[in-house]
Amino acid sequence: MNNLLAVPVLLCLLGAAITFIAGRVPWLQRAVSITAVAGVSAVAGLLVWLSDNQTLVLWVGGWPRPLGIVLVADRLAAIMLLVASLVSLGVLIYSAGQDADELQRETPVSIFHPTFLLLVAGVSNAFLAGDLFNLFVSFELLLFASYVLITMGGTRDRIRAGSVYVVVNLVSSALFLIALASIYAATGTVNLAQLSVRLAELPDPVQLGLHLLLLTVFSIKAAVFPLSAWLPHSYPTAPAPVTAVFAGLLTKVGVYAIIRTQTLLFPDQPLTVLAGLAGLATMLVGILGAVAQSELKRLLSFTLVSHIGYMIFGISLASPQGYAGAIFYAAHHITIQATLFLVAGLVERVGNSTSLEKLGGLAKAAPLLALLFFIPAVNLAGIPPFSGFIAKLALLQAGIQDGSPMAWALVAGGVVTSLLTLYAMAKVWARAFWGEVPERVAHRFDRYDADPESSALPARMLGPTIGLGVLALVFTVAAGPMYDFVARAAGGLFDGSYALLVLGGVG
Repeated sequence: MNNLLAVPVLLCLLGAAITFIAGRVPWLQRAVSITAVAGVSAVAGLLVWLSDNQTLVLWVGGWPRPLGIVLVADRLAAIMLLVASLVSLGVLIYSAGQDADELQRETPVSIFHPTFLLLVAGVSNAFLAGDLFNLFVSFELLLFASYVLITMGGTRDRIRAGSVYVVVNLVSSALFLIALASIYAATGTVNLAQLSVRLAELPDPVQLGLHLLLLTVFSIKAAVFPLSAWLPHSYPTAPAPVTAVFAGLLTKVGVYAIIRTQTLLFPDQPLTVLAGLAGLATMLVGILGAVAQSELKRLLSFTLVSHIGYMIFGISLASPQGYAGAIFYAAHHITIQATLFLVAGLVERVGNSTSLEKLGGLAKAAPLLALLFFIPAVNLAGIPPFSGFIAKLALLQAGIQDGSPMAWALVAGGVVTSLLTLYAMAKVWARAFWGEVPERVAHRFDRYDADPESSALPARMLGPTIGLGVLALVFTVAAGPMYDFVARAAGGLFDGSYALLVLGGVG
Protein backbone atom coordinates (compact mmCIF):
# COMPACT_ATOMS: atom_id res chain seq x y z
CA MET A 1 0.00 0.00 0.00
CA ASN A 2 2.91 2.38 0.59
CA ASN A 3 3.50 2.55 -3.17
CA LEU A 4 0.17 4.39 -3.47
CA LEU A 5 1.91 7.53 -2.20
CA ALA A 6 3.67 8.04 -5.52
CA VAL A 7 0.50 7.63 -7.59
CA PRO A 8 -1.03 11.14 -7.16
CA VAL A 9 2.13 12.86 -8.39
CA LEU A 10 2.87 10.34 -11.16
CA LEU A 11 -0.71 10.44 -12.48
CA CYS A 12 -0.58 14.22 -12.83
CA LEU A 13 2.87 14.27 -14.42
CA LEU A 14 1.89 11.55 -16.90
CA GLY A 15 -1.35 13.39 -17.67
CA ALA A 16 0.55 16.64 -18.18
CA ALA A 17 2.87 14.94 -20.69
CA ILE A 18 -0.04 13.42 -22.64
CA THR A 19 -2.07 16.65 -22.72
CA PHE A 20 0.98 18.59 -23.86
CA ILE A 21 1.50 16.18 -26.76
CA ALA A 22 -2.23 16.29 -27.58
CA GLY A 23 -2.27 20.08 -27.76
CA ARG A 24 -4.32 20.12 -30.97
CA VAL A 25 -6.94 17.66 -29.73
CA PRO A 26 -8.92 19.60 -27.08
CA TRP A 27 -11.41 16.82 -26.28
CA LEU A 28 -8.57 14.39 -25.59
CA GLN A 29 -6.84 16.92 -23.34
CA ARG A 30 -9.99 17.39 -21.31
CA ALA A 31 -10.61 13.65 -21.03
CA VAL A 32 -7.04 12.91 -19.93
CA SER A 33 -6.99 15.78 -17.43
CA ILE A 34 -10.29 14.89 -15.81
CA THR A 35 -9.33 11.19 -15.67
CA ALA A 36 -5.97 11.98 -14.05
CA VAL A 37 -7.42 14.26 -11.35
CA ALA A 38 -10.30 11.84 -10.72
CA GLY A 39 -7.66 9.13 -10.22
CA VAL A 40 -5.83 11.34 -7.73
CA SER A 41 -9.11 11.90 -5.85
CA ALA A 42 -9.76 8.14 -5.70
CA VAL A 43 -6.26 7.43 -4.39
CA ALA A 44 -6.57 10.28 -1.87
CA GLY A 45 -9.84 8.81 -0.60
CA LEU A 46 -8.14 5.45 -0.11
CA LEU A 47 -5.25 7.14 1.72
CA VAL A 48 -7.68 8.84 4.10
CA TRP A 49 -9.18 5.45 4.96
CA LEU A 50 -5.78 3.79 5.38
CA SER A 51 -4.14 6.66 7.29
CA ASP A 52 -6.72 6.50 10.06
CA ASN A 53 -5.08 3.26 11.21
CA GLN A 54 -1.46 3.72 10.10
CA THR A 55 0.93 6.31 8.74
CA LEU A 56 2.06 5.30 5.25
CA VAL A 57 5.74 5.86 4.40
CA LEU A 58 7.42 5.41 1.01
CA TRP A 59 11.18 5.78 0.52
CA VAL A 60 11.40 6.59 -3.19
CA GLY A 61 14.02 4.60 -5.10
CA GLY A 62 14.56 2.04 -2.36
CA TRP A 63 17.35 3.99 -0.65
CA PRO A 64 18.11 2.92 2.94
CA ARG A 65 16.66 5.10 5.66
CA PRO A 66 17.22 7.99 6.21
CA LEU A 67 18.74 8.64 2.75
CA GLY A 68 16.71 9.59 -0.31
CA ILE A 69 13.29 11.14 -0.83
CA VAL A 70 10.49 10.09 1.50
CA LEU A 71 6.73 10.50 1.01
CA VAL A 72 4.52 10.35 4.10
CA ALA A 73 0.73 10.17 4.43
CA ASP A 74 -0.62 10.65 7.92
CA ARG A 75 -4.17 11.80 8.67
CA LEU A 76 -3.31 15.49 8.11
CA ALA A 77 -1.66 14.94 4.72
CA ALA A 78 -4.38 12.55 3.55
CA ILE A 79 -7.37 14.78 4.38
CA MET A 80 -5.75 17.84 2.80
CA LEU A 81 -4.88 15.84 -0.33
CA LEU A 82 -8.44 14.51 -0.65
CA VAL A 83 -10.15 17.90 -0.31
CA ALA A 84 -7.62 19.57 -2.64
CA SER A 85 -8.01 16.91 -5.34
CA LEU A 86 -11.83 17.00 -5.22
CA VAL A 87 -11.83 20.79 -5.57
CA SER A 88 -9.30 20.56 -8.42
CA LEU A 89 -11.57 18.06 -10.17
CA GLY A 90 -14.57 20.35 -9.85
CA VAL A 91 -12.64 23.34 -11.20
CA LEU A 92 -11.30 21.29 -14.10
CA ILE A 93 -14.80 20.15 -15.12
CA TYR A 94 -16.01 23.75 -14.80
CA SER A 95 -13.29 24.94 -17.19
CA ALA A 96 -14.15 22.18 -19.65
CA GLY A 97 -17.75 23.44 -19.68
CA GLN A 98 -16.87 26.89 -20.97
CA ASP A 99 -17.87 27.78 -24.51
CA ALA A 100 -15.15 27.30 -27.13
CA ASP A 101 -14.66 31.03 -27.76
CA GLU A 102 -14.60 31.87 -24.05
CA LEU A 103 -12.26 28.97 -23.34
CA GLN A 104 -9.83 30.05 -26.03
CA ARG A 105 -9.88 33.64 -24.78
CA GLU A 106 -9.79 32.97 -21.02
CA THR A 107 -7.98 29.64 -20.64
CA PRO A 108 -6.34 28.54 -23.92
CA VAL A 109 -6.85 24.79 -23.77
CA SER A 110 -3.54 23.82 -25.40
CA ILE A 111 -1.57 25.13 -22.42
CA PHE A 112 -4.22 25.20 -19.70
CA HIS A 113 -4.53 21.45 -19.13
CA PRO A 114 -0.85 20.44 -18.92
CA THR A 115 -0.14 23.45 -16.71
CA PHE A 116 -3.12 22.73 -14.48
CA LEU A 117 -1.97 19.13 -14.00
CA LEU A 118 1.53 20.33 -13.06
CA LEU A 119 -0.10 22.57 -10.47
CA VAL A 120 -2.04 19.64 -8.99
CA ALA A 121 1.14 17.53 -9.01
CA GLY A 122 2.97 20.22 -7.04
CA VAL A 123 0.15 20.56 -4.51
CA SER A 124 -0.08 16.77 -4.06
CA ASN A 125 3.67 16.42 -3.60
CA ALA A 126 3.71 19.27 -1.07
CA PHE A 127 1.18 17.49 1.15
CA LEU A 128 3.09 14.20 0.96
CA ALA A 129 6.65 15.55 1.19
CA GLY A 130 8.68 14.15 4.07
CA ASP A 131 11.70 16.44 3.73
CA LEU A 132 12.16 20.17 3.32
CA PHE A 133 13.95 19.98 -0.02
CA ASN A 134 11.14 17.94 -1.57
CA LEU A 135 8.72 20.51 -0.14
CA PHE A 136 10.77 23.24 -1.83
CA VAL A 137 10.60 21.35 -5.15
CA SER A 138 6.83 21.03 -4.69
CA PHE A 139 6.45 24.76 -4.18
CA GLU A 140 8.56 25.50 -7.24
CA LEU A 141 6.54 23.10 -9.38
CA LEU A 142 3.20 24.57 -8.40
CA LEU A 143 4.55 28.13 -8.62
CA PHE A 144 5.96 27.51 -12.10
CA ALA A 145 2.51 26.35 -13.18
CA SER A 146 0.80 29.25 -11.42
CA TYR A 147 3.03 31.79 -13.21
CA VAL A 148 1.63 30.52 -16.52
CA LEU A 149 -1.96 30.26 -15.34
CA ILE A 150 -2.14 33.72 -13.75
CA THR A 151 -0.98 35.47 -16.94
CA MET A 152 -3.08 33.31 -19.26
CA GLY A 153 -4.74 35.38 -21.98
CA GLY A 154 -1.93 37.94 -21.97
CA THR A 155 -4.03 41.00 -21.08
CA ARG A 156 -2.32 44.06 -19.63
CA ASP A 157 -3.95 43.63 -16.21
CA ARG A 158 -2.95 39.97 -16.01
CA ILE A 159 0.64 40.64 -17.02
CA ARG A 160 0.89 43.45 -14.46
CA ALA A 161 -0.66 41.34 -11.68
CA GLY A 162 1.40 38.33 -12.72
CA SER A 163 4.59 40.38 -12.47
CA VAL A 164 3.85 41.22 -8.84
CA TYR A 165 2.98 37.60 -8.13
CA VAL A 166 6.19 36.32 -9.74
CA VAL A 167 8.44 38.80 -7.93
CA VAL A 168 6.92 38.08 -4.51
CA ASN A 169 7.19 34.33 -4.97
CA LEU A 170 10.75 34.53 -6.31
CA VAL A 171 11.71 36.39 -3.14
CA SER A 172 10.00 33.76 -0.98
CA SER A 173 11.71 30.97 -2.95
CA ALA A 174 15.11 32.62 -2.43
CA LEU A 175 14.41 32.87 1.31
CA PHE A 176 13.37 29.20 1.31
CA LEU A 177 16.70 28.24 -0.30
CA ILE A 178 18.58 30.28 2.31
CA ALA A 179 16.60 28.51 5.04
CA LEU A 180 17.37 25.11 3.52
CA ALA A 181 21.08 25.87 3.31
CA SER A 182 21.15 27.16 6.89
CA ILE A 183 19.26 24.16 8.25
CA TYR A 184 21.46 21.68 6.41
CA ALA A 185 24.61 23.45 7.58
CA ALA A 186 23.40 23.34 11.18
CA THR A 187 22.00 19.80 11.26
CA GLY A 188 23.36 17.85 8.27
CA THR A 189 19.89 16.85 7.06
CA VAL A 190 16.65 18.22 5.58
CA ASN A 191 14.55 15.16 6.44
CA LEU A 192 11.65 16.34 8.61
CA ALA A 193 11.75 13.32 10.92
CA GLN A 194 15.48 13.71 11.57
CA LEU A 195 15.14 17.46 11.96
CA SER A 196 12.56 16.95 14.70
CA VAL A 197 15.39 15.47 16.76
CA ARG A 198 18.44 17.41 15.61
CA LEU A 199 16.98 20.92 15.74
CA ALA A 200 16.22 20.46 19.43
CA GLU A 201 19.97 19.96 20.04
CA LEU A 202 20.87 23.39 18.61
CA PRO A 203 21.31 26.50 20.78
CA ASP A 204 18.06 28.41 21.31
CA PRO A 205 19.13 31.51 19.30
CA VAL A 206 19.96 29.31 16.28
CA GLN A 207 16.63 27.51 16.57
CA LEU A 208 14.82 30.84 16.78
CA GLY A 209 16.56 32.22 13.70
CA LEU A 210 15.78 29.13 11.61
CA HIS A 211 12.21 29.10 12.91
CA LEU A 212 11.61 32.74 11.98
CA LEU A 213 13.11 32.20 8.53
CA LEU A 214 10.82 29.25 7.73
CA LEU A 215 7.81 31.01 9.25
CA THR A 216 8.45 34.05 7.06
CA VAL A 217 8.69 31.91 3.91
CA PHE A 218 5.48 30.02 4.59
CA SER A 219 3.65 33.15 5.74
CA ILE A 220 4.33 34.77 2.36
CA LYS A 221 2.93 31.71 0.59
CA ALA A 222 -0.08 31.56 2.92
CA ALA A 223 -0.72 35.34 2.58
CA VAL A 224 -0.44 36.09 6.31
CA PHE A 225 -0.46 39.80 7.17
CA PRO A 226 1.74 41.85 6.72
CA LEU A 227 3.01 39.57 3.90
CA SER A 228 -0.36 39.35 2.14
CA ALA A 229 -0.60 42.54 0.06
CA TRP A 230 0.27 40.68 -3.15
CA LEU A 231 -2.80 38.42 -3.12
CA PRO A 232 -5.73 40.86 -3.61
CA HIS A 233 -3.72 42.52 -6.36
CA SER A 234 -2.96 39.28 -8.23
CA TYR A 235 -5.89 36.88 -7.96
CA PRO A 236 -8.85 38.94 -9.29
CA THR A 237 -7.37 39.38 -12.77
CA ALA A 238 -7.02 35.65 -13.54
CA PRO A 239 -9.74 33.57 -15.30
CA ALA A 240 -12.44 32.19 -13.00
CA PRO A 241 -11.18 28.55 -12.93
CA VAL A 242 -7.64 29.72 -12.23
CA THR A 243 -8.71 32.10 -9.46
CA ALA A 244 -10.86 29.38 -7.89
CA VAL A 245 -8.07 26.81 -7.73
CA PHE A 246 -5.57 29.43 -6.52
CA ALA A 247 -7.92 30.63 -3.78
CA GLY A 248 -8.79 27.12 -2.73
CA LEU A 249 -5.38 25.48 -2.78
CA LEU A 250 -2.26 27.65 -2.93
CA THR A 251 -2.58 29.53 0.34
CA LYS A 252 -3.62 26.30 2.11
CA VAL A 253 -0.35 24.66 1.07
CA GLY A 254 1.40 27.47 2.94
CA VAL A 255 -0.86 26.93 5.97
CA TYR A 256 -0.15 23.18 5.81
CA ALA A 257 3.61 23.86 5.78
CA ILE A 258 3.25 26.09 8.85
CA ILE A 259 1.29 23.40 10.71
CA ARG A 260 3.79 20.70 9.80
CA THR A 261 6.91 22.67 10.77
CA GLN A 262 5.41 24.25 13.90
CA THR A 263 4.41 20.91 15.40
CA LEU A 264 7.24 18.73 14.13
CA LEU A 265 10.32 20.96 14.08
CA PHE A 266 9.63 23.63 16.71
CA PRO A 267 7.13 22.21 19.22
CA ASP A 268 8.94 23.82 22.16
CA GLN A 269 9.21 27.27 20.52
CA PRO A 270 5.80 27.82 18.90
CA LEU A 271 6.11 31.66 18.95
CA THR A 272 2.52 31.81 20.13
CA VAL A 273 2.36 35.57 20.71
CA LEU A 274 3.89 36.41 17.33
CA ALA A 275 1.62 33.94 15.53
CA GLY A 276 -1.38 35.22 17.47
CA LEU A 277 -0.68 38.84 16.54
CA ALA A 278 -0.23 37.84 12.89
CA GLY A 279 -3.49 35.87 12.94
CA LEU A 280 -5.42 38.72 14.57
CA ALA A 281 -4.06 41.30 12.12
CA THR A 282 -4.72 39.01 9.15
CA MET A 283 -8.36 38.54 10.16
CA LEU A 284 -9.09 42.21 10.78
CA VAL A 285 -7.08 43.87 8.01
CA GLY A 286 -8.34 41.36 5.45
CA ILE A 287 -12.01 41.76 6.28
CA LEU A 288 -11.78 45.57 6.49
CA GLY A 289 -10.27 45.49 3.01
CA ALA A 290 -13.18 43.30 1.84
CA VAL A 291 -15.79 45.65 3.27
CA ALA A 292 -14.26 48.55 1.32
CA GLN A 293 -14.43 46.79 -2.08
CA SER A 294 -17.04 47.29 -4.79
CA GLU A 295 -15.72 44.58 -7.13
CA LEU A 296 -16.73 41.00 -6.38
CA LYS A 297 -13.46 39.21 -7.14
CA ARG A 298 -11.39 41.71 -5.13
CA LEU A 299 -13.85 41.46 -2.25
CA LEU A 300 -13.54 37.67 -2.25
CA SER A 301 -9.75 37.95 -2.43
CA PHE A 302 -9.72 40.07 0.71
CA THR A 303 -12.03 37.62 2.50
CA LEU A 304 -9.60 34.88 1.51
CA VAL A 305 -6.79 36.75 3.26
CA SER A 306 -9.00 37.43 6.26
CA HIS A 307 -10.00 33.81 6.79
CA ILE A 308 -6.40 32.62 6.60
CA GLY A 309 -6.24 34.49 9.91
CA TYR A 310 -8.63 31.96 11.49
CA MET A 311 -6.22 29.15 10.63
CA ILE A 312 -3.29 31.09 12.12
CA PHE A 313 -5.53 31.71 15.17
CA GLY A 314 -5.73 27.95 15.77
CA ILE A 315 -2.04 27.40 15.08
CA SER A 316 -1.02 30.14 17.53
CA LEU A 317 -2.76 28.34 20.40
CA ALA A 318 -0.23 25.46 20.01
CA SER A 319 -2.71 22.95 21.43
CA PRO A 320 -4.40 19.85 19.95
CA GLN A 321 -7.76 21.66 20.16
CA GLY A 322 -6.42 24.71 18.33
CA TYR A 323 -4.81 22.63 15.59
CA ALA A 324 -7.97 20.54 15.16
CA GLY A 325 -9.96 23.74 14.62
CA ALA A 326 -7.35 25.09 12.19
CA ILE A 327 -7.27 21.87 10.13
CA PHE A 328 -11.06 21.62 9.96
CA TYR A 329 -11.27 25.29 9.01
CA ALA A 330 -8.64 24.88 6.27
CA ALA A 331 -10.40 21.88 4.73
CA HIS A 332 -13.80 23.59 4.89
CA HIS A 333 -12.44 26.85 3.52
CA ILE A 334 -10.86 25.21 0.44
CA THR A 335 -14.31 24.20 -0.78
CA ILE A 336 -16.14 27.39 0.20
CA GLN A 337 -13.68 29.83 -1.32
CA ALA A 338 -13.32 27.86 -4.56
CA THR A 339 -17.11 27.66 -4.90
CA LEU A 340 -17.52 31.41 -4.41
CA PHE A 341 -14.95 32.20 -7.10
CA LEU A 342 -16.66 29.82 -9.53
CA VAL A 343 -19.95 31.60 -8.78
CA ALA A 344 -18.17 34.91 -9.44
CA GLY A 345 -17.25 33.55 -12.87
CA LEU A 346 -20.91 32.74 -13.54
CA VAL A 347 -21.94 36.20 -12.31
CA GLU A 348 -19.51 37.76 -14.76
CA ARG A 349 -20.89 35.57 -17.54
CA VAL A 350 -24.48 36.62 -16.83
CA GLY A 351 -23.95 40.28 -15.96
CA ASN A 352 -20.91 41.03 -18.13
CA SER A 353 -19.20 42.43 -15.03
CA THR A 354 -18.22 41.67 -11.46
CA SER A 355 -18.48 45.29 -10.35
CA LEU A 356 -21.21 45.64 -7.74
CA GLU A 357 -22.00 49.07 -9.19
CA LYS A 358 -22.98 47.50 -12.53
CA LEU A 359 -24.95 44.51 -11.27
CA GLY A 360 -28.42 44.06 -9.87
CA GLY A 361 -31.48 41.88 -9.98
CA LEU A 362 -29.57 38.63 -10.47
CA ALA A 363 -31.86 36.84 -8.00
CA LYS A 364 -34.73 37.49 -10.43
CA ALA A 365 -32.75 36.94 -13.62
CA ALA A 366 -30.94 33.80 -12.40
CA PRO A 367 -32.49 32.32 -9.21
CA LEU A 368 -30.24 29.25 -9.26
CA LEU A 369 -27.16 31.46 -9.43
CA ALA A 370 -28.46 33.43 -6.45
CA LEU A 371 -28.86 30.20 -4.48
CA LEU A 372 -25.37 29.06 -5.46
CA PHE A 373 -23.97 32.29 -4.03
CA PHE A 374 -26.18 32.51 -0.97
CA ILE A 375 -25.35 29.13 0.61
CA PRO A 376 -21.53 29.35 0.54
CA ALA A 377 -21.74 33.06 1.44
CA VAL A 378 -23.61 32.44 4.70
CA ASN A 379 -21.36 29.43 5.30
CA LEU A 380 -18.30 31.67 4.98
CA ALA A 381 -19.88 34.14 7.40
CA GLY A 382 -20.32 31.36 9.96
CA ILE A 383 -24.11 31.23 10.17
CA PRO A 384 -25.36 28.09 11.97
CA PRO A 385 -25.76 25.24 11.27
CA PHE A 386 -23.20 25.39 8.45
CA SER A 387 -19.63 24.10 8.70
CA GLY A 388 -18.25 27.65 8.87
CA PHE A 389 -20.07 28.08 12.19
CA ILE A 390 -18.81 24.71 13.44
CA ALA A 391 -15.21 25.53 12.50
CA LYS A 392 -15.35 29.00 14.10
CA LEU A 393 -16.99 27.59 17.21
CA ALA A 394 -14.21 25.02 17.56
CA LEU A 395 -11.59 27.77 17.31
CA LEU A 396 -13.41 30.02 19.79
CA GLN A 397 -13.74 27.16 22.28
CA ALA A 398 -10.03 26.38 21.92
CA GLY A 399 -9.20 30.04 22.51
CA ILE A 400 -11.42 30.26 25.60
CA GLN A 401 -9.90 27.03 26.91
CA ASP A 402 -6.42 28.51 26.45
CA GLY A 403 -7.44 31.55 28.51
CA SER A 404 -4.38 33.71 27.81
CA PRO A 405 -4.78 37.42 26.98
CA MET A 406 -3.65 36.74 23.40
CA ALA A 407 -6.21 33.95 23.06
CA TRP A 408 -9.02 36.21 24.31
CA ALA A 409 -7.96 38.89 21.84
CA LEU A 410 -8.14 36.29 19.06
CA VAL A 411 -11.59 35.18 20.22
CA ALA A 412 -12.83 38.78 20.09
CA GLY A 413 -11.17 39.33 16.71
CA GLY A 414 -12.72 36.15 15.37
CA VAL A 415 -16.22 37.25 16.37
CA VAL A 416 -15.75 40.73 14.87
CA THR A 417 -14.35 39.25 11.65
CA SER A 418 -17.31 36.88 11.37
CA LEU A 419 -19.78 39.76 11.74
CA LEU A 420 -17.94 41.87 9.16
CA THR A 421 -17.84 38.88 6.79
CA LEU A 422 -21.62 38.66 7.11
CA TYR A 423 -21.82 42.39 6.34
CA ALA A 424 -19.60 42.01 3.26
CA MET A 425 -21.66 39.09 1.94
CA ALA A 426 -24.89 41.00 2.62
CA LYS A 427 -23.52 43.94 0.64
CA VAL A 428 -22.83 41.70 -2.34
CA TRP A 429 -26.30 40.20 -2.06
CA ALA A 430 -28.02 43.59 -1.81
CA ARG A 431 -26.17 45.15 -4.73
CA ALA A 432 -25.77 42.24 -7.13
CA PHE A 433 -28.82 40.07 -6.50
CA TRP A 434 -31.56 42.42 -5.32
CA GLY A 435 -32.95 45.44 -7.13
CA GLU A 436 -33.84 45.83 -10.77
CA VAL A 437 -32.26 43.79 -13.54
CA PRO A 438 -29.86 46.02 -15.54
CA GLU A 439 -30.86 46.48 -19.16
CA ARG A 440 -27.88 44.55 -20.54
CA VAL A 441 -28.66 41.58 -18.27
CA ALA A 442 -32.34 41.65 -19.27
CA HIS A 443 -31.45 41.73 -22.95
CA ARG A 444 -29.02 38.88 -22.42
CA PHE A 445 -31.73 36.68 -20.93
CA ASP A 446 -34.25 37.70 -23.58
CA ARG A 447 -31.82 36.45 -26.19
CA TYR A 448 -31.32 33.14 -24.37
CA ASP A 449 -35.07 32.69 -23.95
CA ALA A 450 -35.44 33.12 -27.69
CA ASP A 451 -32.73 30.53 -28.35
CA PRO A 452 -33.31 27.57 -26.03
CA GLU A 453 -30.15 25.84 -27.26
CA SER A 454 -28.08 28.61 -25.69
CA SER A 455 -27.81 29.22 -21.99
CA ALA A 456 -26.34 31.97 -19.88
CA LEU A 457 -25.57 29.28 -17.30
CA PRO A 458 -24.38 26.14 -19.13
CA ALA A 459 -25.06 22.88 -17.33
CA ARG A 460 -21.41 21.88 -17.70
CA MET A 461 -20.44 24.92 -15.64
CA LEU A 462 -23.37 24.78 -13.24
CA GLY A 463 -22.82 21.09 -12.50
CA PRO A 464 -19.33 21.35 -10.97
CA THR A 465 -20.29 24.56 -9.13
CA ILE A 466 -23.24 22.74 -7.58
CA GLY A 467 -20.98 19.76 -6.90
CA LEU A 468 -18.49 21.87 -4.93
CA GLY A 469 -21.38 23.49 -3.08
CA VAL A 470 -22.63 20.03 -2.11
CA LEU A 471 -19.09 19.05 -1.06
CA ALA A 472 -19.06 22.07 1.23
CA LEU A 473 -22.40 20.98 2.69
CA VAL A 474 -20.90 17.54 3.42
CA PHE A 475 -18.74 19.28 6.01
CA THR A 476 -21.98 20.33 7.70
CA VAL A 477 -23.91 17.08 7.39
CA ALA A 478 -20.94 14.91 8.42
CA ALA A 479 -19.37 17.45 10.76
CA GLY A 480 -19.19 15.03 13.71
CA PRO A 481 -17.20 12.23 12.05
CA MET A 482 -15.08 14.68 10.06
CA TYR A 483 -14.18 16.72 13.13
CA ASP A 484 -13.34 13.54 15.02
CA PHE A 485 -10.98 12.62 12.18
CA VAL A 486 -9.20 16.00 12.18
CA ALA A 487 -9.03 15.88 16.00
CA ARG A 488 -7.18 12.56 15.70
CA ALA A 489 -5.00 14.17 13.02
CA ALA A 490 -4.18 17.05 15.36
CA GLY A 491 -3.47 14.65 18.23
CA GLY A 492 -1.07 12.72 16.00
CA LEU A 493 0.96 15.90 15.51
CA PHE A 494 1.85 15.91 19.21
CA ASP A 495 2.47 12.24 20.01
CA GLY A 496 5.93 11.98 18.42
CA SER A 497 4.90 9.07 16.18
CA TYR A 498 5.79 10.81 12.90
CA ALA A 499 9.56 10.62 13.42
CA LEU A 500 9.47 7.07 14.79
CA LEU A 501 7.38 5.75 11.88
CA VAL A 502 9.38 7.54 9.17
CA LEU A 503 12.80 6.61 10.50
CA GLY A 504 11.84 3.13 11.61
CA GLY A 505 14.27 3.17 14.51
CA VAL A 506 17.10 4.85 12.56
CA GLY A 507 18.54 7.81 14.51
